[in-house]
Amino acid sequence: MTRVTAQVTDRIAGIYADGWSRIVAAMIRFTGGNWDLAEECAQDAFAQALQKWPVSGVPDQPLAWLTTTARHRAIDRIRRASTEAAKLREVAAMDLEPPPYPSDSEIPDERLELMFTCCHPSLSLDAQVALTLRSLAGMSTAEIARAFLVPERTMGQRLFRAKQKVAHAGIPFRVPPPHLLPDRLPAVLHVLYLVFNEGYGDPRRARLCQEAIRLARVLTALMPDEPEAHGLLALMLLHNARRSARVDAGGNLVTLDEQDRTLWDQAQIAEGALICERALRQRRAGPFQLQAAIAACHATAPVAAQTDWPQIVGLYGQLARLAPSVIVDLNRAVAVGMADGPDAALPLVDAIVGTGQLDGYYLLHATRADLLQRAGRGPEAAGSYRRALDLAPTDAERRFLRNRLELC
Repeated sequence: MTRVTAQVTDRIAGIYADGWSRIVAAMIRFTGGNWDLAEECAQDAFAQALQKWPVSGVPDQPLAWLTTTARHRAIDRIRRASTEAAKLREVAAMDLEPPPYPSDSEIPDERLELMFTCCHPSLSLDAQVALTLRSLAGMSTAEIARAFLVPERTMGQRLFRAKQKVAHAGIPFRVPPPHLLPDRLPAVLHVLYLVFNEGYGDPRRARLCQEAIRLARVLTALMPDEPEAHGLLALMLLHNARRSARVDAGGNLVTLDEQDRTLWDQAQIAEGALICERALRQRRAGPFQLQAAIAACHATAPVAAQTDWPQIVGLYGQLARLAPSVIVDLNRAVAVGMADGPDAALPLVDAIVGTGQLDGYYLLHATRADLLQRAGRGPEAAGSYRRALDLAPTDAERRFLRNRLELC
């Protein structure tokens, strides 16, 4: 491979990352909602670019070139499939000779429509995630299957059913009208955060974090006046900034207070904190903004001992009022334990244990064990550590808990 070819290939890869979803969205609109044809035509356009651009050079308007090439491909496919009069009329109604390439800036950006279609509430959550990663992130079926640790055939069936549901249920390819937007935007945010969390704990799936952050940037650019979208982006940046310090060279978990803060990405922290601050200034605080504010308290403390735990307790109190959940109650109890000591937090955790709602959640038992250990109640802590150990989902977490159990 010549140096020029390698440079062009890298350029195409960059255009693919930013342009795939725009082309797919445009082709879904052009083909009347035929998702498979839209994706096939987009793939064909990039394949032609890989073949032609190393020879001819990258066009001045690459997105327009790709979109027009995909459009030609769609017309050819529809023409070949047109054996019925209705299909012939459909082709006749089309502009079979697309106009000269427009500028990239003149191509409508329909990614927002694509996001809301992928995350439509009539689709299952699994289907929403799969469609988002395929259509917006441009990940192959095999890549998505590997990321979610399921067989490729299973993921392929999930995508097929999702596209069929979109087609047969008449799910509109549009941004919801204003009166529905407050109910629909949280679904989009939830899917993006789920994608991020799926990649956060496992280095093999780190690409999911990057794609979630990239898509959140797209969302904030397309919806600049939605503070919760900015809150989600800030939250993901602040968490992702600490990624390299979460696990040591031996693959063992490192708790937040013990992490080497010189490994944290200070640029991401600064960006995340600034985005969070700007979002909160709009005085429409939502769950993601409050979680981002909590993450900023951790990330901006120069050392663990200077973390503002009373402020974190207050933020969790606001979050509990705005979006009550037992997980928020548990996290608030942890913050109380750091601000006021383990004896103040144990009754809060025991109350959660008493509800039975999180009995299968290992972090509940690990939290209780840590508080008991810090309160000098070693034998009781050991029992909770054993329960957490039975429920821990990964080897790294089990190693961490075994080490703590040995200290009881």
